[in-house]
Amino acid sequence: MATLWIYEYACSLQEEWTFLLQSRWTKVKGLYIATRFVPFLLSIVHLYANFIPNDDPAKCKVLNSVCSVLGQISVGFSEFFFLLRTYALWRHNRFVHVFILAFTPVAIIACVGTTYASIVTASYEVSAIPGITGCYSNSNLFVSFLLFFIFELGLMCLTLLHAIQSWRMTNGRLYTILVKSNIFYYSCSMFLSAVNVFTSRYLHYQYHVIFQDYQSIILAILALRMHLHIWQIDQQSHNIDALVWTSLSDI
Repeated sequence: MATLWIYEYACSLQEEWTFLLQSRWTKVKGLYIATRFVPFLLSIVHLYANFIPNDDPAKCKVLNSVCSVLGQISVGFSEFFFLLRTYALWRHNRFVHVFILAFTPVAIIACVGTTYASIVTASYEVSAIPGITGCYSNSNLFVSFLLFFIFELGLMCLTLLHAIQSWRMTNGRLYTILVKSNIFYYSCSMFLSAVNVFTSRYLHYQYHVIFQDYQSIILAILALRMHLHIWQIDQQSHNIDALVWTSLSDI
């Protein structure tokens, strides 16, 4: 996961620095930076927990708890980008705004509560095999990922509904409208949550934790890529408007 994250960061480094240097400072930009660097912290803690020799279960509990919290924070930050995107799509619909603003705090409180309960009630141990490092736990975040899945399903339904309405009004190509609505980002996000719901319910911790880390990384990549893409489109439209205005002023 660390390799994937570093590789993605290297591939998007130029675009990202252009965004960071040219865009104005806003709360969303701060969220972007936080979403970018939380997975770095998660990867560092995971590498330390997995490869540094450790024979203290209490230390294992701390490391696993930190990983769980950082993973949930990373997913939460990423989901917030999808939430903002949905909010922007429905900017003229007061009912949708009220629904989003009312449901989001409930989802956050529920996720925090279930994650905390899972961490507190879980048991932690180190490897009993000499030469094998790493910490082991029986913590289960099934409820948290189920809530994420429901949340993403709601956002996807709202986005899909908006895309269909736009398609009917403009008579354009449905595929193009779906792409512009970033529906495929939502689909991937929901699929990953569904996988984690299944693996958390039926697989042992050592197996389903792999998918948890995978979702944290992939969701962050999708959210950041989506935001960069939207910002680039916005910049292009501004540049075109400026060019047209300059041309008209010369007439």
